[in-house]
Amino acid sequence: MSRNALDALLSPRSVAVVGASDTPTRIGGRPIAYLKAAGFSGGIYPVNPTRESVQGLKAYPSISALPEAVDTAILALPATAIVDAVKQAAEAGIKACVVFSSGFAETGPEGAARQKELAAAARAGGLRLLGPNCLGLFDTQSRFYATFSTTLDRGFPEQGQLSIISQSGAFGSHLYFVARELGLGVRRWITTGNEADLSVAECLLYLAEDPGTHVILAYAEGVGDGPLLIRALERARELGKPVIFIKVGRSEVGAEAVTSHTAALAGSDAVFDAVLRRCGAWRAHSIEAAMDAAYALSVGELPQGNRVGLVTISGGIGVLMADMAEDLQLEVPPLPAAAQAELKALLPFAGTRNPVDITAQVFNDISLFESNLDVLLRYCQKGAGAPAADHETAVDSAITYLTSAPGAGFLRKPFMEALTRLRTRHPKAPLMLSIQVPEEMRRACEALRLPVFADPGRALAATAAQAHFARQLRRKAAPRQISRPIPPPTGPLGEQQAKAMLSRAGVPLVEERLVHSQEEAIAAFEAFGGGPVVLKLASPDILHKTEIGGVILDCRDAATVARAYELLLSRAAEKAPQAKLDGILLARQLAGGVECILGMEHDPVFGPVIMLGLGGIFVEVLKDVVFSLAPVSEDEAIEMINVLQGAPLLQGARGREPLDIGALARTVAAFSDFAAAAHWAQSAEVNPLLVLPEGVVALDALIVKAQPPS
Repeated sequence: MSRNALDALLSPRSVAVVGASDTPTRIGGRPIAYLKAAGFSGGIYPVNPTRESVQGLKAYPSISALPEAVDTAILALPATAIVDAVKQAAEAGIKACVVFSSGFAETGPEGAARQKELAAAARAGGLRLLGPNCLGLFDTQSRFYATFSTTLDRGFPEQGQLSIISQSGAFGSHLYFVARELGLGVRRWITTGNEADLSVAECLLYLAEDPGTHVILAYAEGVGDGPLLIRALERARELGKPVIFIKVGRSEVGAEAVTSHTAALAGSDAVFDAVLRRCGAWRAHSIEAAMDAAYALSVGELPQGNRVGLVTISGGIGVLMADMAEDLQLEVPPLPAAAQAELKALLPFAGTRNPVDITAQVFNDISLFESNLDVLLRYCQKGAGAPAADHETAVDSAITYLTSAPGAGFLRKPFMEALTRLRTRHPKAPLMLSIQVPEEMRRACEALRLPVFADPGRALAATAAQAHFARQLRRKAAPRQISRPIPPPTGPLGEQQAKAMLSRAGVPLVEERLVHSQEEAIAAFEAFGGGPVVLKLASPDILHKTEIGGVILDCRDAATVARAYELLLSRAAEKAPQAKLDGILLARQLAGGVECILGMEHDPVFGPVIMLGLGGIFVEVLKDVVFSLAPVSEDEAIEMINVLQGAPLLQGARGREPLDIGALARTVAAFSDFAAAAHWAQSAEVNPLLVLPEGVVALDALIVKAQPPS
């Protein structure tokens, strides 16, 4: 990434507007009007061969006629003229171009060819492109507004710490407008459009290293460079900068719409989710959730964990908030006995366990609000470190619900004075207010680093986002030490060969024998010391044996084994006559435990991705799965296990014997190493993987080699 070129794009000393219009409301006129109105201090050079002046500025007939080599050119021309304009810009020494024009890859094959030619011209000329088909960008510090977004007609943004990146111009414009309505200052705003050159991933990396950006909000419809996005997200986490990500295209209909809108591949949504989780970003599924998180992270203090204390004037609202907190994976722990005793002394009929119900009595005595909240905050883990030495930590953050009471005229002054004293005594305590107050009061609360939400549910969701980032920023990314590449097998890959490869990688296998006659099957059964045993077809051409009846369970004597052997051969002949048959596998049938599945798929954007799920052969019914990039450490494997909804089954729910989660984590890590090292494998699967009280065993395995490109 050339930071100099991006510096020139975002904070240029001078700019040319090619296709400049004298009408401020036209696409080629808006950037000039905005730059003039905002007080951009650099040179503004309109390029229009038919006019001597544009909006009071001297116009130039061509890029080559400009009096100096400007840093950036804004191109507002028909699509057919863009490639020549980029070539002229490169010859004139311009470092970057913002291409507003549509008519490229989003329109079909002809437009895609034109976009490919555009990208090649930019590379050959050594300049960077934003777009085409983009809405531009702005930088509030340099007051550079290279956009035709009508949102700016309502006023320019205040400078702030939030930066926004969006593939979609209209979506990005809406994100900015919502941020403005929330009173959030913006540092930088970038729309990438078709991404012929600059992408969301590269801009995210740039913003991660931008000293003035503290929170990043990104919107994407598809990602072309997975490793670059991972690098950008990990760099942001390393530098302590939260990334909130909106990724659309989760549904089949949504994915189709994405392709037609930006010519970007939506990719696998489950994989994208895994990437964000692995790299510490927060995925928002609505604009409201994204902006609430951005607001809380920009205004409030960061908690150290997910334990929240609730103080309300309504017992019912307190219960509702506790229910919502559980849904958001926030804990609402009971307060220590000492804290409850202090609260009871202040208001004998208050609820003190957590939520703390201070009742409507606060309307009569505002000091109750301050004194009760003061007690809770003294038992709160401070954002800067440990709690006061004389108190144990009970919660990590606090939310107080007071409906519209603080906005009442007679309460405004004492309420703000109480908040000021509380903030003075607890300068780093993470506290949110769920109140409805006039705008000036909200701004005054925010000045005290106290976020304000009218809806308590939104306050809780924002707190969950804060807790997520607090946890991620404390966590260092595990180094990905990939084993030396595993060479591909030369012959066919049946179950036996797949198991052998995975066994060498560290995946434990069930004891089994390959047999080729009834006599060998009976001998193997007797060598095992009796049943029950499982018999199944061994063939590189039959990938899912259960679908053709190729697995027979619970064989307990020699006669049953002999009949099962013959039955499997007849089923193979009837249902898979073309399949090559290596023989019949006879294995011990193990009792107890929980069936899981381990899978690997080579994602075209992000590379090898592993899946862990509950249910074995029924995984598609239960759909209790979690994904991660390969490889993973044992600690990361434990995190994957804990994400599963059925994790309590492994941990010993309802009196069940706990299973060997450590062995499962080691196996997941070993399988992920194989996934990262076997570059030739398109997919692999261990199913079922039986987790036992002691150890795990793979009962079946499958590896599929990638098809060579045609």
